[in-house]
Amino acid sequence: MAFLELKNIVKEFGPVRTIKGVDLAIEKGEFIVFVGPSGCGKSTLLRLIAGLESITSGSLHLDGRDITDLPSSKRDLAMVFQSYALYPHMTVFDNMSFALKLAKVDVAVRKEKVERAAKILNLTPYLQRTPKELSGGQRQRVAIGRAIVRAPKVFLFDEPLSNLDAALRGQTRVEIANLHRDLGATTIYVTHDQVEAMTLADRVVVLRDGLIEQVGTPLELYDRPANQFVAQFIGTPQMNVLKAAALPELTRVAGPRLPADGAVGVRPEYVRVVAAGQGLPAKVELIESLGSDTLIHTRIGTDVPLVSRQSERTTLQIGDAVGIQIDDAMLHFFDKQGRALRPLQQAA
Repeated sequence: MAFLELKNIVKEFGPVRTIKGVDLAIEKGEFIVFVGPSGCGKSTLLRLIAGLESITSGSLHLDGRDITDLPSSKRDLAMVFQSYALYPHMTVFDNMSFALKLAKVDVAVRKEKVERAAKILNLTPYLQRTPKELSGGQRQRVAIGRAIVRAPKVFLFDEPLSNLDAALRGQTRVEIANLHRDLGATTIYVTHDQVEAMTLADRVVVLRDGLIEQVGTPLELYDRPANQFVAQFIGTPQMNVLKAAALPELTRVAGPRLPADGAVGVRPEYVRVVAAGQGLPAKVELIESLGSDTLIHTRIGTDVPLVSRQSERTTLQIGDAVGIQIDDAMLHFFDKQGRALRPLQQAA
């Protein structure tokens, strides 16, 4: 039996069905990330697990116990919100230790747990300050620390890093990963940031319109997406997807299995920009120089845009004529409904 099980979870707000029957099994110690576009239901699903919203139908089980109708305080979960939800009149130390105080944990133990969490989150100099004396990023770290000291069975994070600056976001992401490894606690993490999803998760759950599109490891979703939506949602820049009729040169690789109204996809790193006269003729439309990577936007003819990602820097200019070479072995094929078709070599 899984450590945390969601069985046909449905949530309705009046006539609107937001979560439309979600089944998910999470093992003890897993780091699960929910991703999806705005409005897909990822935060709502997290709130249902936390007990902050009631489940319309279905059941929720934690460590063999049915917690579907238990209040949030009885579920042995700790949630970190996107908003800080701190007590404004309390110091950082008191905010972080408050749940332990209510549980009548020994003072020395409370002090040890808070100081350890503060060190992890670079909050030690601020323990005697109140929230109004902190920056937004520091307040969010206090909220994370408050969850850490409780050592719950499951950590729930609702986009906890979105209010932090880029440098601190990267640092705190590493600390969350280290914390998860050290504690071995089961973690469910909601984010819109693909870097967070790809680097933190043991498994990623991709949601759309209140349903799960695919569950898998980050690289499984990247290499073997179940459909066109997952293929283009996972990966930055997103996968190039073209109508089957746009480039007959590519569709011939799929043979008769690819319907005429299907689509072909290829990741930008498998699109190579070469000298004019080689490969497919194209023109450069935009160059994004990112330092370690260069993104070259090209167009074949008048209506076939392609993005290439390469590690080398380029001297190309907008408007230059170039050639495009595509790795046939790395193509993805989709039917009219967007479902992935297996490559020919795997079809037997």
